[in-house]
Amino acid sequence: MPQASTLGLFALASLALIAIPGPSVIYIVTRSIEHGRSAGLISMLGVQAGALVHVSAAAVGLSALLASSATAFSIVTYAGGAYLVFLGVRRLRAGAVTDLGQSPPAVARSALFRQGALVNILNPKTAIFFLAFLPQFVDRARGAFALQVFALGLCFIAVAILSDGTYALLAGSIGDRLRRNAAATLRLERLGGVLLILLGAVAVLTGARRTA
Repeated sequence: MPQASTLGLFALASLALIAIPGPSVIYIVTRSIEHGRSAGLISMLGVQAGALVHVSAAAVGLSALLASSATAFSIVTYAGGAYLVFLGVRRLRAGAVTDLGQSPPAVARSALFRQGALVNILNPKTAIFFLAFLPQFVDRARGAFALQVFALGLCFIAVAILSDGTYALLAGSIGDRLRRNAAATLRLERLGGVLLILLGAVAVLTGARRTA
């Protein structure tokens, strides 16, 4: 297992990286603004569940395969981008039929969790990040490589829960105010859809440049 000092340094480094908003944070914030703090927190937990999949993959070496295989990287990139675009289009369609006098339709908690997990699982950059970042803090003299990677990954996820949870709570508070305005409700639906579509497009373009 990593030393306590190593875990502390790793946690600080993780916080510095996590605090910078990325696709997952934008997704969480969008959900929180649209549907409230609870929806944002559940989406955040789904995202972290997806991160746990990547951590497990990194621990057993799957991320190394993904990093070295252009075909595997392309498949996962395009699948993730397509899923984000799908969510965005569905959000735009939902916004188009929303009555201005109503709040956004409720979304099942299981769906929020599942979508958050898929958004992160289908993000190959997360796999590449863990592959590049976690080994920097591994000491081969401290025991099994895979066990240390997994422990560091759990530490990263714990920090991410605190950081992303804060984003979800703050965004939910803003969303509560905006949802009192009927016109703002419709704009939130459309904004959320556009953001998801843009995220999907960026994911696809990034993958295309990576494999070119």
